[in-house]
Amino acid sequence: MTDAAQHPLPPDVSFDGGDLDCGNGLLLLIRKHIDPMARGQLLEIRSTEISVDEDLPAWCRMTSNDLVSFIKLGNQRSFLICKGKIEERGRTEAPVGVRPAPKAVAVSSAPPLTPRPVPVLPPLAVTGIGSWPRPRWMVEAMHAHVEGRLDEAAFHETANDAVRLVAAAQDRARVDVMTDGEQRRDSYASFVAQRLDNCQLIPLTDLLPLVDDPEEFERELRALDIPAADVRHPAVLGRIGRSRPLVGHEFDFLRTLTAKPIKVALPGPYLLTRTMWMECLSERAYDTREQLAEDIVTALRAELASLIEAGVTLVQFDEPVLSEVVFSGPKSRPSFMCGALSESREPAHELGFARDLVNAVVDGMPRERTALHVCRGNWTPDESVALTGSYEPLLATLQAMKVGAYLLEMCTPRAGEMEILRALPDDARIGIGVVNQKHAAAEGLEEVTGKIRRAIDLFGSQRLLLHPDCGFATFADNPICGASSAEAKLAVIAQAVERLR
Repeated sequence: MTDAAQHPLPPDVSFDGGDLDCGNGLLLLIRKHIDPMARGQLLEIRSTEISVDEDLPAWCRMTSNDLVSFIKLGNQRSFLICKGKIEERGRTEAPVGVRPAPKAVAVSSAPPLTPRPVPVLPPLAVTGIGSWPRPRWMVEAMHAHVEGRLDEAAFHETANDAVRLVAAAQDRARVDVMTDGEQRRDSYASFVAQRLDNCQLIPLTDLLPLVDDPEEFERELRALDIPAADVRHPAVLGRIGRSRPLVGHEFDFLRTLTAKPIKVALPGPYLLTRTMWMECLSERAYDTREQLAEDIVTALRAELASLIEAGVTLVQFDEPVLSEVVFSGPKSRPSFMCGALSESREPAHELGFARDLVNAVVDGMPRERTALHVCRGNWTPDESVALTGSYEPLLATLQAMKVGAYLLEMCTPRAGEMEILRALPDDARIGIGVVNQKHAAAEGLEEVTGKIRRAIDLFGSQRLLLHPDCGFATFADNPICGASSAEAKLAVIAQAVERLR
């Protein structure tokens, strides 16, 4: 840093943060300006807030952006930050400026769709949970799109190619119910920040200055094997709304590739509330997380109704944070277990809150078209850092949720005994995880056949859905396994089902 009267290099972009501190909006403004910039370009940040003197250099260190120089004249401060390393300056060029708000554009090359009957789920239906490993070029396109370097239309054309590969792999594996592999999503939940109004995706490292003990939180992330520099988190900038589909465009394109039933996954309302509610970021828009939850429910109900009308066979709501509630207990500080970076209250309160939110979303909708997925964390293949415990403490909550199917992690020993699931409603479909996506090698045919036979004995073939314990790539930058492993695991389930049908 320097106390010189001017910076040694001219900035490419400048903005004035006024008296905002890093915990009250300055980091969001930085992210808004720096994301569209090329690596090696320079951002000037002007500020009158004294705490920025310490917090901004710390942010630079955590995000691996060079602090080039610092000028202070009276109470006016000026920081010159290089995106990336200063040695990279001049190596690349990219448009500079703040990315404009997304416009309503056609997001796939799909032709107009004509109404047709909704394909039904067969007995012993084989399906993936949702995510599929993205090709490297898809991940690169995703980063470029988030950072404003790739426009909406080009991003979706790239994603269409990735979805074609996923659909072909599922066809080769002979699955019964198709997904698009969530190829357009940076993760199973946070992607909604790019679709909802007044939300923005920011890197997890940007949030470290906002927690009580950044060093302890960073140690927790490392222990959980979470790539904080790559994972992005939704930040609420105002009252959220749904002015465009969240995932309807994903279904529209996949429908052009298959006549099979299609399942679409959405983050559940409790997961989104826990993920998006951070008091330090949300207090200007919402006084309480319950107010935020109301708007989340409204958005998800509109999306669910649209998907059902469009012809999606099954809409799955992901609520892995339910297991975090019962196996971790209340937390008074932020945590990242199951992807929810927020505090929680005592388990009985949280489970009741989650139950009411899910029921509010599905109220009045065709029950047989809705499903709930629960697991114990899927951010790493390391079983030792994932949650452990049977479904017993969740049974009452699951029983009270008015969904038509439960897709549950069950292959891993961490999930307990399958028999306990007999307490779930008799008129609901039961999805059983019969392969573990965390293991690189596909399970043996005899092993998977035995698990399915046991499930048939408990629930009957008419009710059963069969799938992996969770997705194959919950986070785009941190896949659990490779595409060939994912295909092999679905194929062995399908082979076992052929024996038993």
